[in-house]
Amino acid sequence: MLHYAVVFFVIALIAALFGFGGIAAGAAGIAKLLFFIFIVLAVASLIMNALRGRGPPL
Repeated sequence: MLHYAVVFFVIALIAALFGFGGIAAGAAGIAKLLFFIFIVLAVASLIMNALRGRGPPL
C-alpha cells in the first residue's frame, strides 16, 4: 500500500511539473489517502501483535 502511495505521489509531481493541475491534485489526494490508510493498518498491526504477546518484528 505504501508503494502505491509513493507511485501516486510521483505521478502528482510529474503532472505538476508539466502543468496538469487537476491531474496533479487528484493524484496527490489519492497518495495522501493511501498513505493514511497504510499508517492506520500499520498501527493496528503493531497493537494486535503487542496484545498477542509478540513484540514488533526486528
